[in-house]
Amino acid sequence: MATSVTTRVRVKELPLLADIGINPDEIGRRQPLVITVQLLLDGGAVEGIGETVDYRRIVRAAEAMAEVHIPLIETFAQRLGEECLCWPGVVEACVNVDKPFALTRGLAGVEVIVRA
Repeated sequence: MATSVTTRVRVKELPLLADIGINPDEIGRRQPLVITVQLLLDGGAVEGIGETVDYRRIVRAAEAMAEVHIPLIETFAQRLGEECLCWPGVVEACVNVDKPFALTRGLAGVEVIVRA
């Protein structure tokens, strides 16, 4: 019997300090973000590291992006997703960015899905 395999590689709830924001009091100071990235791979079963994405690569990409001023979390999520799509085997990137202190009550965040 033939089987179908879908692989999603995920990094959940990665805390970062990012140069993000549009308000005058936000510019020039790093703010906490919480990032979750889920990548859909195009291949079937994964037998070796060469057939998947190393979790640490996702973390390094998010950390590098946090060093550059990006005004909106929507833009941050889109750019991170687009970078992930450049990696071999990735056909979809779902990026969630939460900004814990944007609201006095509740949690502000976005989800961006980028597809090849």
